[in-house]
Amino acid sequence: MNNVRPHLSMMTEEQIQEASGNVLRVLSETGVRVDSPEILKLLERKLNLKSQDRIIKFPPEVVEDAIKSAPKTIDIYDRRGEHKLKLGEDRLSFGVGVTALFYQNPIDEKLDLFKRKNFQDLVRLGSSLPLYDVISTVGIIRDVPEELSDLIGSLEHIANTTKPLVLLVSDENKFPAVLNMYEKLHGDLGTKPFIIPYFNPVSPLVMNAGTVDKMKISIERGLPIIFSNYSMAGASTPLTPAGTLTLLMAELLAGLVISQTIKKGAPILLGMLPVYFDMRTMLNFYDPQSVLISVACSEMMKHYGIPHCSTSGSGTGSGMDLIAADTYWMNTLGSKSISPTTIVHVHEIIDQALRFANGFQLDDVNSAISEIHNVGPGRSFLSQPSTLKNYKKGYYVSNVYPRYSMEKWQSAGEPPARQVLREKTQDLLASLPVPADHDDLMGQGEEFIEREISSVK
Repeated sequence: MNNVRPHLSMMTEEQIQEASGNVLRVLSETGVRVDSPEILKLLERKLNLKSQDRIIKFPPEVVEDAIKSAPKTIDIYDRRGEHKLKLGEDRLSFGVGVTALFYQNPIDEKLDLFKRKNFQDLVRLGSSLPLYDVISTVGIIRDVPEELSDLIGSLEHIANTTKPLVLLVSDENKFPAVLNMYEKLHGDLGTKPFIIPYFNPVSPLVMNAGTVDKMKISIERGLPIIFSNYSMAGASTPLTPAGTLTLLMAELLAGLVISQTIKKGAPILLGMLPVYFDMRTMLNFYDPQSVLISVACSEMMKHYGIPHCSTSGSGTGSGMDLIAADTYWMNTLGSKSISPTTIVHVHEIIDQALRFANGFQLDDVNSAISEIHNVGPGRSFLSQPSTLKNYKKGYYVSNVYPRYSMEKWQSAGEPPARQVLREKTQDLLASLPVPADHDDLMGQGEEFIEREISSVK
């Protein structure tokens, strides 16, 4: 079939080559600092390089070898072992989650500390909405002892969905215990991976020990990983878009070299969060140029043949308001708080984005030449075969927002869209599906955590 799809192209091949050359210069002339003694020694030994004051420089051929050895696609499964995604293909995949500290309830939109029940509900909510392919860590639980937050959150994570998981662990010392718990509950994690640990370096150009050591643990267990960095342009990266792109790309390729040095062929996704820093308010924010940098990153990853990840669906608004709705249509960063109304609203945006990206079929049947001929001038297509066949799926219909006429909206009491969204979200939260093995996993997980506490004592 002849599928017509939109194409977004920002950089020419010549510009990609120039940007790539700038990145290679940073890695070979400036280098990166590696704070893990174990990983630094590994890089020196395997790559036959020398470091100075923990700074190691990667020649272009080392970077190019790492690019060649990294897998071009990554197979991801769900917890039941069913194949779900081939990351790196020309297909958009979406996840939900952010390491939030606060929860905004959908009833009166008040903020509260992020609690264990919020973690459970949001994982189940993301699991129930079909266009979310993966569920990321949705928050940092703050109504349990701090030393147990990662373990309890990770238990709620795996027990309340069967979808693939993106795993963030805030306390690096708890990361091995979380993986041990998952192996206890599930068995082998690397054969049909459904867990993707997420790691960040420290800009500018620092491969911090916690990140690279956790990368090694994950790779040795056969898990694919996400290596993503975060800028504050004007503070941790240059203020110019080209400068931020160059520095962040250098960090990403340094992470790639480290992953392939740990194990040749280790599956890895690379991506960035190009955020700006307002020196007047001391706040970071997403600028329209952030979108340009993200697009440039995706095009460079396509050039290298490396699976790419980015971020979307969070914003700088005060909940699901006009500011947030505007930002959600761009590509945005994580936030301090999370709201289930945001998750539901963004799911609607994903639906429309996928429809846009999928384009349309241009063939004899869909061009409807014979129908146009049969109907002719001045008549209706309401009863024609293409209309009767496609009217239920031929155009976008929201699962949240009614398509009111002005008169119907008035007769319904003139409900504001924000109220409609809150009510829909409350209805969804009241009837969330629970995996069949939830209670069994929770029981085993609680036992594991009790033993972990006892061993520490």
